[in-house]
Amino acid sequence: MTSDEQARSSGGDRVVTGVAAHSAGAVGRVVLRDPREGDHPHVVERYVTVRDEGRPRYMELKGGRYLRPDQPPRHRFARLVIEDAAAITDAELDALLAYEWRSRFTAAWLIGVDRRASFRDRIGELLLAGEVCFAGAGYAFALARLGTRADAELLAAYLDRYLPRTELRYDQAPVLGALLRLDAGLGTSYAERFTAPGGLWDEWVDALPHLHGDPYWTPEAQRHWTDLRCDFADGWTWR
Repeated sequence: MTSDEQARSSGGDRVVTGVAAHSAGAVGRVVLRDPREGDHPHVVERYVTVRDEGRPRYMELKGGRYLRPDQPPRHRFARLVIEDAAAITDAELDALLAYEWRSRFTAAWLIGVDRRASFRDRIGELLLAGEVCFAGAGYAFALARLGTRADAELLAAYLDRYLPRTELRYDQAPVLGALLRLDAGLGTSYAERFTAPGGLWDEWVDALPHLHGDPYWTPEAQRHWTDLRCDFADGWTWR
């Protein structure tokens, strides 16, 4: 198989490499299942690329314009996300989580908004696997919303695995923010060993010299952005 070829494997999965893998958000080889070729042909258009306002939903969720105080309130956008989080079925979420980063990211957001604890283990597996870019931020949001010690332990396991890999710029930042939020809510200290001065977080940030001293990369900033997203999901921005 050349770098741009795709091969069908058992169960309807597709092994993709090269350009196809890059488009999915992966480096190298990844196994995907396109829901549009299975039992849920509508779910990508219905939940991921739907244009609630302006850009496709996954772009709006990732970009975070709805969180900025200098932007008009996004009442309709918030309402539709919250309604769809309640309406989407577990089978549809499973279909999205088996596809590329846009679908996984959006599915994780909908899981988090609706606090579907039945997806905790699946989200944890996908987070630790780190198969595609950007999706991890959605997984971190979902676990922050579920809000238990089990979720904190999954986030901490991710940081244990990926913070020492200072050459990898994956989803360490949103995961730390989610863990700090959970520590505050649970009265725990899972993040303490990562954020201690000179600890793994500092080492990961300082591996890129231009990040040193940038206030965006402080643990406090990461917690702040997680709080904004979770507060948005609570619905206060549109009620």
